Amino acid sequence: MEYIYHEKQDGLLCAQHCLNNLLQNSYFTAVDLGTIGRGLDALEANFMAERGYSTEEFRRFSEHPSENMDDSGFFSVQVIQKALESFGITLASYDSPQSLEAKEHPERSKAFICNHDAHWIAIRKIGTQWFNLNSLLSAPELISDLHLSLFLTQLSLEGYTIFVAQGALPDCEADQVLQLMKATQTTKPSFLESDHQHTHTQDYNAQSIEDEELQAAIAMSLTDGTEAKPDDGL
Repeated sequence: MEYIYHEKQDGLLCAQHCLNNLLQNSYFTAVDLGTIGRGLDALEANFMAERGYSTEEFRRFSEHPSENMDDSGFFSVQVIQKALESFGITLASYDSPQSLEAKEHPERSKAFICNHDAHWIAIRKIGTQWFNLNSLLSAPELISDLHLSLFLTQLSLEGYTIFVAQGALPDCEADQVLQLMKATQTTKPSFLESDHQHTHTQDYNAQSIEDEELQAAIAMSLTDGTEAKPDDGL
């Protein structure tokens, strides 16, 4: 696992961590994302102004001029999408028609980005294996191909919005190494101890703990009731 780039949670900068973990390098800082956010705010302000300064929409916009970022370190999906555009990567909703292949066979995709309660998570294939690169984890979490589908279903049931990352991800050392050898994991990564985590962390921690009965139920629902055994993801 030492070859995998994994930024751990610093304050509330999970959007930055999510992007860098997805791209496997320290490409973005909070300042970079703030610049993108302010640029998007300016475009939105110009658009609203063109429709008329006296409109009710412009008044409401003036009272709350930015939904793309705030002082806590939050960044919107629009900021993340704009940042990824510089790498030729786009995001598609997991539930959209264009993501049908990814939903039926997620293991054939390259990466996913998930969001819930302003927390962003990157899930990416590195080499031939999948990893949960959640910045709240002490280390990357290895996910088997079978468990990937169950894991994404769990996240969806918990209220996560899932996006499919489409386009060529940049080359990284970990991908080169894990193309030649498979990673192993004997201990499930733990959640970081922090007094400054997102409010939903305990809920995420609870849902990520393996529950064989829940996984079996999900697996049966995905196979129209046929028998399926849960995978432990390692």
